[in-house]
Amino acid sequence: MKASGVRFSAPRSSESFHVIERVAGNATTDFGAPDGVYDADDEPVPAREWTRARRVLEGCWAAFDGAAAAAEGIELLKGPRGGGRGLDAIVAHVVGAEAGYLRMLTGDTVAVDEADAWAGRVAERAALLEGLDRAKAGDLPERGPRGGKRWKPRRFLRRTAWHVLDHAWEIQDRTTG
Repeated sequence: MKASGVRFSAPRSSESFHVIERVAGNATTDFGAPDGVYDADDEPVPAREWTRARRVLEGCWAAFDGAAAAAEGIELLKGPRGGGRGLDAIVAHVVGAEAGYLRMLTGDTVAVDEADAWAGRVAERAALLEGLDRAKAGDLPERGPRGGKRWKPRRFLRRTAWHVLDHAWEIQDRTTG
């Protein structure tokens, strides 16, 4: 959160949380990844919240980039978090997943060179932010050409930020044991 410049105070206890909506899980949530679609996702995002959410996403990217840079040249520990996947493969996975999320949001594609995903992440992220702005402005159809429902900006932001942080933490876990 520090990298995003967004102020955050951790709750002192779980009693301070207020559940506003519950949804059924699926195979993805059983695996530990957020995949719910909430009614709140359809609500407009006020300008102040929009700015905050984008800054949080950019902070998540900074955390991922920092973890990856710190792990350069280090053989990641093997184990349950990521198995035997190396740093380059993790970076390629994260950048590739974000390209897939962009398709879910806008239908747009962005080329990802898996051989050097690290170098391509800047252009890929710029495409994500541009797509987010178009989605927020309502310049996109709600359904794709084959009828699939597009992701709303809230869902996109939630899933992307979680995924980036999950892999930043994986890299950190696997460099420190």
